Amino acid sequence: MKFIRFEADNKICYGVVDGQIAKRVSGDIFGVYEVTGDVFNLTDIRLLAPVTPPNIIAIGLNYRKHASETGAAEPPRPVIFLKATTSLLAPGGVIVLPEIAPDEVDYEAELCVVIGREAKGVSEEDALSYVFGYMCGNDVSARDCQTRLDAQWARGKSFDTFCPVGPHIETNIADPDNLNIYSRLNGNIMQSSNTRDMIFSVRQIISYCSRSMTLLPGTLIMTGTPEGVGFARKPPVFLRDGDTIEIGVENIGSLINKVSAHWRAQ
Repeated sequence: MKFIRFEADNKICYGVVDGQIAKRVSGDIFGVYEVTGDVFNLTDIRLLAPVTPPNIIAIGLNYRKHASETGAAEPPRPVIFLKATTSLLAPGGVIVLPEIAPDEVDYEAELCVVIGREAKGVSEEDALSYVFGYMCGNDVSARDCQTRLDAQWARGKSFDTFCPVGPHIETNIADPDNLNIYSRLNGNIMQSSNTRDMIFSVRQIISYCSRSMTLLPGTLIMTGTPEGVGFARKPPVFLRDGDTIEIGVENIGSLINKVSAHWRAQ
């Protein structure tokens, strides 16, 4: 099923996508819910981020070829960092280049995991049973803040609008560790890989994170990005005013966002 979160008639709802319509969902999608008979045309609703996560957990350097392109050694264990929940952005929303750091904003195509039930100290064997579904994500990063100006990654990863996700949560993914993944900048392929190049599998990531912190329902885990990011290119390629960046994951869909140097109402 494809779960969305949307606004229609000045109300925010969850829904499931069926062709060109959305059927409203009542109740708690992470608990007891019901697909109702209320139907909306997709053209008549405004898509929101499909989940409002209690935490956004991200994994760095998790693709072998990405680690290689940055000159970094493959990490012996998952590299965890956090993104502010205020960085969340809806599909179709505008990525805003921050006034304080507009020059080295980069894209990162990612497979995102949405946790469906509380997970603490789970095994790798059981880890996928805690997954509600998967989304496309873009771990937008201000590289100057991340690599030179700050002593850690939090600010460079957490500016407002720096976590586009969507367009929906796909619950029907049999094997998250064998999915094609790409990014396109203004129609040009920048990243093209497969999640089998991940150093740590989705099972390993969930288990490891759950042994470090409680994963609450709705928690978003970004699983890392493949090679082809902008700062590793020669010359570097960064997001600029007017750009369009698309993130795609096989069997999930594509997430498209514009880029602006100026704030616009979302």
